Amino acid sequence: MLFKQKQTRHLKRYREIATILARHGLGWLALQLNLGGLIPFHRGLLGHPKRKEPYTQAEHMRMALEDLGATFIKLGQILSTRPDLVPPEYIIQFSKLQDSAPPFPYAEVAEIIQKELGAPPEKIFKVFETQPRASASIGQVHNARLKDDSLVVVKVQRPGVEALIEQDLEVLGDLARFASQHTELGAYYDVEGWFEEFAFVLRNELDYTYEGHNAERIRRNFAGDERLYVPPIYWEYSTKRVLTMEEISGIKINDFESLNKAGLDRRRIAENCAHIALTMTYEHGFFHADPHPGNLFVLPNEVIAVIDYGIIGRLDENLRLSLLRMDMALARKDADRLVDELMVLGISKGSLRRHVFKRDLDHFIQRFYDKPLKEITASQVFNGLVSVSLRHRLQLPSDLIVLFKVIAMSEGLAGQLDPEFKLMEFAEPYFKRFWLQSRSLGRQVRKIAEGTQELAELSYEIPRHARHLLGQLERGEVTFIYRLEGLQESLRQFQQAANRVSMSILAAALVIGLGLLMLIYHPPGWEKYGGWFFGLLFIVIALFTLGLLWRIWRSGR
Repeated sequence: MLFKQKQTRHLKRYREIATILARHGLGWLALQLNLGGLIPFHRGLLGHPKRKEPYTQAEHMRMALEDLGATFIKLGQILSTRPDLVPPEYIIQFSKLQDSAPPFPYAEVAEIIQKELGAPPEKIFKVFETQPRASASIGQVHNARLKDDSLVVVKVQRPGVEALIEQDLEVLGDLARFASQHTELGAYYDVEGWFEEFAFVLRNELDYTYEGHNAERIRRNFAGDERLYVPPIYWEYSTKRVLTMEEISGIKINDFESLNKAGLDRRRIAENCAHIALTMTYEHGFFHADPHPGNLFVLPNEVIAVIDYGIIGRLDENLRLSLLRMDMALARKDADRLVDELMVLGISKGSLRRHVFKRDLDHFIQRFYDKPLKEITASQVFNGLVSVSLRHRLQLPSDLIVLFKVIAMSEGLAGQLDPEFKLMEFAEPYFKRFWLQSRSLGRQVRKIAEGTQELAELSYEIPRHARHLLGQLERGEVTFIYRLEGLQESLRQFQQAANRVSMSILAAALVIGLGLLMLIYHPPGWEKYGGWFFGLLFIVIALFTLGLLWRIWRSGR
């Protein structure tokens, strides 16, 4: 009922979604999402661009997301990092989604800056270029110069985009709940829970202060490390809808011709990129989750400058240690340890047969058994682990899947910079150093101190909780439910056996009762009709008994 009410409130948007899905031959999806009644069945509006080769369904889905706008483009970009949720052909297509949009007028830019910063651009900046250098679905970027001649870029949020995205998020939330409650795949993949993560990420992108704080945190994490440069944020000229940061004038990392002309060492660039990714992952647990070439620039001395910190991944200490133990297990060809780590990390959607899982992981490890590290790619390892986990219905943490995607992207870019560069070989000393750091005396003492403090706090709380629990027991407020796993089948068989015994007793009683009735009961007219009556009853009882014997014989027991 609530879904219907919300559908009515956003009827126009639901109709747009249904129409676009139908236009791209995805009407079946509209039907699955309960939007079939909103599709206008007139041919004139259901066309799409033609070409000689027919579009695949994955291509149609990508085009549909582009037609649906900013929220759905972001949805596709996030899904492109989730091989555990999306088939490979869709991953390829969603990776092609480009977040671009026509620029909005400078008058609207000036109005937003006036509202957010308290003065028009010409009063705040010495120079503010009216033509944007880039325009996307959420905002656009303008070059500017501060009063002290510092070169900056100013990101300004598109007018009304927050309201549009909130409407789309409400629509998508309704559809996700419907899919989780009414479709098997929606329930299995916890579509509703995954959507909540997506909505959290997208709402953070709408708040430019969040992006600024992410940049500041990574800048602090790499303080003293000259291989990464994070442009500083000018907070006095930044708000939720306006972000001002230093302009980066380096060379795009995939502009190989310009890199060569500038005399930059591409091997060292690849090593610096790998160093940054590994350090973010294992040492800081806070990594840039969108390292596509448009966000990476090369400065003099092969320094890497990174921009756009709207999408960030996080790994807590336990997850980082587990990841390190997985690396060590792979290096030692230890399938048992790898099974343990994946089972701790993953969420099983059904009964997990450990011996079969171990066998498949052992086969996976054997593929790399005699190969040196320089011949093994991180993409092969991560894709293999995800594939085996999916086969056994094991869902890994979303941040871990995103990390695998980031490492694979970094490896691919490093391979383009220097075909001889091998990430796994380069990363080996990093793995060892991070492992030793995790086992350092200082860290162990800190963990013991934290554990002791938690134990002491728990000891203070135990008596109070114990008294509360005893009180509930005395008042009868606590009930115990016993659940014995694995007995359902035995109970079902026992119930079938009991039913057969009951029916056997009933059949015997009917036969005996009929015989006694024939001997002692002689009402008037018995001679004429009694034979037919008892004969018919005997046939019914005989058929009932034969049916029971047939069921027992077919059961094999």
